[in-house]
Amino acid sequence: MSLSRSKQSVTPAKAMLAAVSGYAMDGFDLLILGFMLPAISLSLALEPSQAGSLVTWTLIGAVVGGILFGHLSDRFGRIRILTVTILMFSIFTGLCAVAQGYWDLLAYRTLAGMGLGGEFGIGMALIAEAWPVEKRNRASAWVGIGWQLGVLLAAFITPPLLGVIGWRGMFLVGLLPALLSFVLRRSMGEPEAFTRQVNRTPSLSFAARLKMLVQDRATAKASLGIFILTSVQNFGYYGLMIWMPSYLSANFGFSLTKSGLWTAVTVVGMTFGIWLFGVLADRFARWKIFLLYQFGAVAMVVIYAQLRDPTVMLFTGALMGMFVNGMIGGYGALISDTFPPQARATAQNVLFNLGRGVGGFGPLVIGLLAAKISFVAAITLLALIYLLDIFATLFLLPKKQGNEDSLGAIG
Repeated sequence: MSLSRSKQSVTPAKAMLAAVSGYAMDGFDLLILGFMLPAISLSLALEPSQAGSLVTWTLIGAVVGGILFGHLSDRFGRIRILTVTILMFSIFTGLCAVAQGYWDLLAYRTLAGMGLGGEFGIGMALIAEAWPVEKRNRASAWVGIGWQLGVLLAAFITPPLLGVIGWRGMFLVGLLPALLSFVLRRSMGEPEAFTRQVNRTPSLSFAARLKMLVQDRATAKASLGIFILTSVQNFGYYGLMIWMPSYLSANFGFSLTKSGLWTAVTVVGMTFGIWLFGVLADRFARWKIFLLYQFGAVAMVVIYAQLRDPTVMLFTGALMGMFVNGMIGGYGALISDTFPPQARATAQNVLFNLGRGVGGFGPLVIGLLAAKISFVAAITLLALIYLLDIFATLFLLPKKQGNEDSLGAIG
């Protein structure tokens, strides 16, 4: 197929803006949902399991949407499909504001999640094709920081606004980042590298693109390793970020505003960790940086679970966040280096969103363990999952990176 050249090819700066704005919207939406769960539960008379499932099914929707839109992006264009995902998210987020009960709200959240699902992987593929290969790790890390910017914005504006406009009004506020992102993307063209690749290769079926993720033993090992990494990171992230504000409120008397401050401080640590990962991975072997962060995550989660002083917990959360979520700074470049351009967005979205689907059970598992044992025990057990990351990094991940021709770097 041939792509139209009516729009000028996207520049590195515009590609970054498109990718970061979309992923920021993703983070903003998920965190305001976490803050709104008590108000939604009270308004619609939801059981705790129903409230938690709103997060889980948003993430399941993201898995389905990620897989679908990743394939469509590899076939029809990065910017074009990113714009479609924004429209889908906007429509169903708006409908959330008028939901009358659990089931229609669950349906709207799931469909909005499908729109969110395409943002990470397509944005990462866009960056890989618009930025020079020697800066791929740090550029991909900057996209990961977009999520944290969205979370910070949500942490600052949700506590004061929620009491004024209610949860329905907050869903309408959630439309604003989506509309901004849509406007930014309308005038952008596709990256030249993608256009050249599409014009010189035949269109592939979805099955053919999926097959490229397991086309030989080395590639299959890499796919499994990446899936483990994304699953562990998302499980830990959602388990901590969704339940920690409630835990701090119930056990230490944190107000909604102070819980928002804890979230903000932790996210600052995460943001620094993601930025640092990109810088280090462009200078040193990326797989060694993964190991550094994974060992740090094990240590910090165990230490954090033992803390009892609220002030210490507030600021130690930043260091824990640096290791627990900083690893996301390496996923985009890792996947872009591992898979060829004609399956790059498919690989990004399939592997990351399958991991996010597994991660969606984090809030449910942490909630169940906290109810049956204790929250401290639940968080301590969480540290064990990072041992899986260490195994995957040592024995499954490819060790090469930064290939010039962008045609994969298995080995």
